[in-house]
Amino acid sequence: MSGAVVPFVDIRAEDFDVSAEIARLTSGRADIGAVVTFVGLCRDEGGTLAALELEHYPGMAEDEIARVAAEAVRRWPLTGVTAIHRYGRIAPGGNIVLVVTASAHRAAAFAAGEFLMDYLKTRAPFWKKEHRVDGTSGDWVEAKAEDDAAADRWAARQG
Repeated sequence: MSGAVVPFVDIRAEDFDVSAEIARLTSGRADIGAVVTFVGLCRDEGGTLAALELEHYPGMAEDEIARVAAEAVRRWPLTGVTAIHRYGRIAPGGNIVLVVTASAHRAAAFAAGEFLMDYLKTRAPFWKKEHRVDGTSGDWVEAKAEDDAAADRWAARQG
């Protein structure tokens, strides 16, 4: 690929089409040997969750995710990166986040995808509030200790 890889970052309320995003990233590219995708979905939390409401800080969220995606490009020999995160009210089973990483070889694509998801899960500027099926508002969702530990391991590790 000629030129630097510029990650595609999109924060939106609308759903995304995984196949279309993979095609956008790979179309006409013979230098890609591996594409790794991760789709995060809204869980129903054992039937208690009616929806998850995601809020973000417009501008800041895009800038921060773009910064971390650019770090992934510096750490691994990637040929493409897509990070899409939704906001608004999302029902169980709905798409929340998509990360697509492409490289000539699978190891870089897997590692970069995991790196980006660990960041998005713990440090991206999004806030999640639960809405329960019984009509009550649940709590704001906090990052779990194991998610923080997964993200922290990247601080000392290079691609």
